[in-house]
Amino acid sequence: MIRVRMAPSPTGYFHIGSVRTTLYNWLFAKKNKGVFVLRIEDTDKERNRKEFEEDILKNLDILDLKPDEMYRQSERTDFYTNHLKKLIEEDKAYYCFCTKEELEKERKVMEEKGMAPKYGGKCASIDKKEAEKRVESGEAYVIRLRVPEGKIAFKDMIRGEVEFDAGLMGDVIIARNLEEPLYNFSVVIDDILMKISHVIRGEEHLPNTPKQLVIYNALNANPPLFAHLPLLLNKDRSKMSKRYGDVAVKDYLERGYLPEALINFVALLGWHPQGNQEIFSREELINEFDIERVQKAGAVFDIEKLNWINRQYIVNLPEQALTEKIKEHIPEEWKINPAMVRAIKPRLDKIGDAKELLVVYFELPEYEKELLFWKGEDRNTKSILEKLAAGINDIEDGKFDLENVTEKITALVPDDKKGDYLWPLRVSLSGSKTSPTPFELLAGLGKEESLRRIRIAIGKLNE
Repeated sequence: MIRVRMAPSPTGYFHIGSVRTTLYNWLFAKKNKGVFVLRIEDTDKERNRKEFEEDILKNLDILDLKPDEMYRQSERTDFYTNHLKKLIEEDKAYYCFCTKEELEKERKVMEEKGMAPKYGGKCASIDKKEAEKRVESGEAYVIRLRVPEGKIAFKDMIRGEVEFDAGLMGDVIIARNLEEPLYNFSVVIDDILMKISHVIRGEEHLPNTPKQLVIYNALNANPPLFAHLPLLLNKDRSKMSKRYGDVAVKDYLERGYLPEALINFVALLGWHPQGNQEIFSREELINEFDIERVQKAGAVFDIEKLNWINRQYIVNLPEQALTEKIKEHIPEEWKINPAMVRAIKPRLDKIGDAKELLVVYFELPEYEKELLFWKGEDRNTKSILEKLAAGINDIEDGKFDLENVTEKITALVPDDKKGDYLWPLRVSLSGSKTSPTPFELLAGLGKEESLRRIRIAIGKLNE
């Protein structure tokens, strides 16, 4: 049975890197008729916050990456304690009482000798009963795992054969005490008990793998298969980090990137399909996904590519669905109509752009009358606007749509004087050099508001 897991820590907002790891695990499980497990690793009491866990769960729901099973490490302490005691009883682990000062002194001596710093094993030979008495008396301790020297090798599903020298590790700390296991230990216990078959995670976890493998060995358990995903990089190929820029999923959703587009984009961050297809439905991703097609090299996060993918999804949204999404990003008092939505739809990289594109329909900015002049020259602009206003006024109220407006106004414009006519019309309606076409503005503003704005422009020309 294929069983994979995503194991986020609620110490920050759910970020793009975590989305990719979640997605690849989810796709791998769905492709292989397996189980996708969500495990909240919430044992860091100082840094964990409830709002971060809620953010993880909320965004998994929005992105439709729901788990088949869910666990919290904070509810599993007894499992870790029991296994720690078992390892100590079997003399595979021991209590270590060395102080920070002693360990720091030992580290410096090793570095001065040109040796890789590691624990020298001072407490490894303390009699077990004596160690237990010291623990019972309240002396501070940690628990270390005995690490045999030799090579630690495993086959990574993405990177191939990987090898570490266990002799450089020393006896590793696996718990602060019997009630506080460290990350590498609790992860292994959970993966064993949850029967995780494949661990698909970020490259940053690669140094943890040898430590986890020696723990598996000490517990006489078979490790899962590992796959370490490439790093996510900024365009300058620096590592993408929570400290720089927007990496939280909520930031992208709040700016109006569609969940389906985010999934599509993230799927292509380090994985490539067999052909040149770039837009995928969820079912197509499941059918196409192959972990062996994940690259080793870092994956560049290209915001322009995300914008392009998001545009493809926006263009294909039904008008009513797009309208409802746009309403979430504009002032409540703005009453938008279909003509406005159709005008801005091709210009939207993300739904959050709608406010800036729609403002022209709801606010007429102050502008100088010289802006009305085509190429800076007054070419009988006032009489042209009066002629256009009369033509607009003649259009029947029930037929004031883009098609009719375009036909009626175009008929009034001489072929050799399009700029003379359409430029002042556009400026009078928008008060700006840049805006939708005058026809889109007319259809969106409606007859009454269009005539009001043209009268304002004519008034400027009378000054």
